[in-house]
Amino acid sequence: MMTRRRRTPFSRTLAISVLGFALSGSMTLLSGCSKETPEAQRPPPQVGVLTIAPQTIPFSPTFVAQTESSRQVNIVARVSGFLDRIAYGEGELVKQGQLMFVLDPKPFRAQLNAAKGELESQQARLSTAKATYGRVKPLAEQDALPQSDLDRAKGELDAATAAVFSARAKVEEAQLNLGYAQISSPVTGVAGRALQRQGAYINSIADSANLTYVAAVDPIWVNFSISQNQYARWSRERDKGQLVTPKDDNYEVEIVLPGAVHYPYKGKISFAEPTYSQDTGSFLVRAVLPNPKHDLSPGMFVTAIVEGALRPDAIVVPQLAVQQGSNGHLVYVINADGVAEIRPVVVGDYYGDKDIVILGGLRGGDRVVIDGVQKVVPGHAVTIVAPAGASKAPDAPKK
Repeated sequence: MMTRRRRTPFSRTLAISVLGFALSGSMTLLSGCSKETPEAQRPPPQVGVLTIAPQTIPFSPTFVAQTESSRQVNIVARVSGFLDRIAYGEGELVKQGQLMFVLDPKPFRAQLNAAKGELESQQARLSTAKATYGRVKPLAEQDALPQSDLDRAKGELDAATAAVFSARAKVEEAQLNLGYAQISSPVTGVAGRALQRQGAYINSIADSANLTYVAAVDPIWVNFSISQNQYARWSRERDKGQLVTPKDDNYEVEIVLPGAVHYPYKGKISFAEPTYSQDTGSFLVRAVLPNPKHDLSPGMFVTAIVEGALRPDAIVVPQLAVQQGSNGHLVYVINADGVAEIRPVVVGDYYGDKDIVILGGLRGGDRVVIDGVQKVVPGHAVTIVAPAGASKAPDAPKK
């Protein structure tokens, strides 16, 4: 009968050591089968680039603007009386000289008739004074009458003459008042609503004298504001030669209506406020535009585009190529060895819908990553391919 051999603690320890050695040897063999890491096997990212080519482009800043009547006149009654008739269509276009309001003319006619009667009375008195003076003068010269009679006749003649002048002035005043009873438009424009109604008593020295207004709309004004910071920045760019303004500051202004509708007529800047507003830190600029079809009404908000300036040797890149870093804006540039580098840049105004002007940091010939920016790792190589959508800088304007 065979007896089972009993294992000792030493034999168990030896078995565990042999198993551990075998496992560690197999792991070493497995790790030695692949010497390259996943990063080493990953190919360089594919990116699209834009080769910088400076060019002359228009500089056309945009502003939020508001239209204003080029001549708004308040229609005010010059005489007091009862409003007899409203003779215009509220909110409609009225012509210069068109009748708008009529006050009751009967009191003014009566005043005119009374003034004319007074004038005739004074003219009759003047005739008598002239006849008396004509008889007294030769007699006084012959010492047939005392000098006092001549002086009295001369005084009555002068008084009668002055009375005629006064009476004639009252007649003219009464004629003016009768004319003021009919109120006409002094300009061609759109008329506001009537502030008084038929039958109301109009007091020429009270608020009731304000009847309505007429706003001229052809031409029409377009007002917008330029901030102090904007003006200072554009002045610096002009001094550096980065911005060229038109001769005699002869700018054109185009406006865009809501819905991206371009107004068919352009205008000119006619006025710039010489001082800055203490509230906004900006100054007002006014442009005058033709409005023959009355498409524009006072008070409309529009977009004003100021045209005429140029940016010579401008560098333009797509907006998506510009990244925001902790210290400002940057782009990725591919050097001659095909390696990506970080390039800090100074950005300017937007150009079109998708591009932006670079004022510093880039020069002609630089290759800027414009497609696949998110794949770029600074200091690593890339593979350059054609950009998606063939994005490129806009062509220079034709001269």
